[in-house]
Amino acid sequence: MEFTELADYSIPAGVLIEWLPCAEQDAWRQDPRPASYIHEAHLRRAADPRSGQGRESWLGTAFEIAGPLDTDIFGRALQRWIDRHEPLRSQTTFAADDDPAGALVRRTAPPGKVSVRRIQHDPADSTMVRTQLHSLFDDYTTPHLWPAYVFATLAHESAPPNTPGENTAFTVFFGADHSIIDGYSIVLVAHEITALYEEERTGRAAELFPVGSYIDFGAEERADAGDLDADHEAVRIWRTTLRKTGGAMPEFPLPIGRRTARTTPQRRLSERWFDSDDATRFSERCRDADAGFFSGLLACFGQTAVDLVGTDHFRTVVPSHTRTGPMWAGSLGWFVGLRPIDLDFGGSPGFVTLAGRAAQELHRTRASARIPFDKVGELLGVPIRPRFLVSYMDVRFVPMAAQWPEANARALRSRSYTHDVYIWINRTPEGLNVSARFPDNPEASSNVPAYLGGVRELMHRLNTSGPWAPDLEIHELPATGR
Repeated sequence: MEFTELADYSIPAGVLIEWLPCAEQDAWRQDPRPASYIHEAHLRRAADPRSGQGRESWLGTAFEIAGPLDTDIFGRALQRWIDRHEPLRSQTTFAADDDPAGALVRRTAPPGKVSVRRIQHDPADSTMVRTQLHSLFDDYTTPHLWPAYVFATLAHESAPPNTPGENTAFTVFFGADHSIIDGYSIVLVAHEITALYEEERTGRAAELFPVGSYIDFGAEERADAGDLDADHEAVRIWRTTLRKTGGAMPEFPLPIGRRTARTTPQRRLSERWFDSDDATRFSERCRDADAGFFSGLLACFGQTAVDLVGTDHFRTVVPSHTRTGPMWAGSLGWFVGLRPIDLDFGGSPGFVTLAGRAAQELHRTRASARIPFDKVGELLGVPIRPRFLVSYMDVRFVPMAAQWPEANARALRSRSYTHDVYIWINRTPEGLNVSARFPDNPEASSNVPAYLGGVRELMHRLNTSGPWAPDLEIHELPATGR
C-alpha cells in the first residue's frame, strides 16, 4: 500500500457522507488505566504552542468497496468496528483544561454505546470533495477531544447512495489522530471494514482474529517501565548515540536549509522504486550477503551518503514495532519504538561488509526499541525526537494486500510543518514504494530527492551487477565497477 497525502489521491465527483461517532454523556465510565508513554507525550506536545508540532497529526486511509453504497449496512459495519477496537471508545484528557502540564484522566465507553451519525452533502465535483475531506479530517482528529477520528464515504457520481447498479463502487475514507493508530494499524483498516460490511451485506463471516486493546498495552508498558533507571541498556544505547552526535539527534547527511524558530511547511515525494521481481532480486542480493532486506537498504542509504558528502559514519533513527504478542497483531494503536543506527565506514567497506554491519547495528540497538523512547528521554533529560528517520515495513502478507490495487487502497498522512526528513519504505505485493517528507525550501528540495535518487540507483546497480568492491576479493562476487 502506497503512503501518500490526500492531495495526491484520485477523488471522483460524487456524494460525500460524513460518518460521525457519537455517544450519550452517561455512556462514559471513569477508566484508571494510564495513557501509554507515547500517547501522553503526544498530548502534552500538541497542547504546547512552543513545541512546533501543530494541530494536524493524523494518519488515514482510502479504499474502494465494490458495489453501491448501502448506508444502513455500512453504518452497522462501522459500529461493529468501533466495538472491536477499544481505543475508538476511549478518551484521555487533562484533568484541568487550563493545565496541560497536569494530570491526565481517561473515560471509556463499553461496546454498544457508540453510534454513528451520518451527514450527507450535496453532489460535488472532485475539487470540492477533496476540500471537504481536508476540513473534516483536520477538524475531527485533534488528540484532546473525542472522537479523535472520523469516517467518510464517497458514492461516485454514477452511483448515488442506496442505488442498485452493476460495476459500481464507493470510496471509504478514514482519518485518526496519531495517538490512536500507527502506520501498521492503517494498512489493516481496509480489510477489516470491508470484511464487516460484506458480512452485514451477505452473511459471509468476516473471520477477523480477536485483538487486544492498546489501552491495556499502555498500562502494561507503564508497569514494566516503572523501575527503569539510567543504567538500563536502552538508556545506555541512546546516551552513546547522543555523546557521539554532540547531544543532538542524527541529522540528514546533506544540507536542508537553516532550522528556524517558526514552523516549516514540508514538501512530499512518493515513488515506486521496484516492481515485485526487482524487490525479490534485491532481497536475494541481501540474502547472499547474509543480511536482511532492511540491512541491505541501510547499507545503500549509508553508501550514498558517503558518495555525496564523504562522511565516515551514517547515522539515522529507525522505528520498530512493539507488537510483542499475537493479541496485539491486529490492534489499533501506536505500537512504535525507536532505535538509533550508526554505520561505521572505517576500512571503506563494500556491500557485503556494510550490510553485515547494518545487521549488527539493528541487533545491537534492539533493546532501545523495546523501551518507550519518551521514558528514555526523561531519564537522559533530552527529548528523543527524530530529525532524520528511515522507516521500513514489509506489508506483503497483511490481509487483503493482494487486492489493494483493485481497491485503489492508499495510506494517507496529514500535512506537516517540521524541519525534519522522514523517509518511509514499504514492500508490498507490487514491489517497493518510497515516500518522503522534507522542508519546503530550495536546499532540501534539491538535496533530498538527489540523495534518494542516489540510493535508488545504487540498489538498481546492486540488482543488475552485484555487490560493489572491495568485498569482491573476499567473497568472490561479481563487481559493479564502482
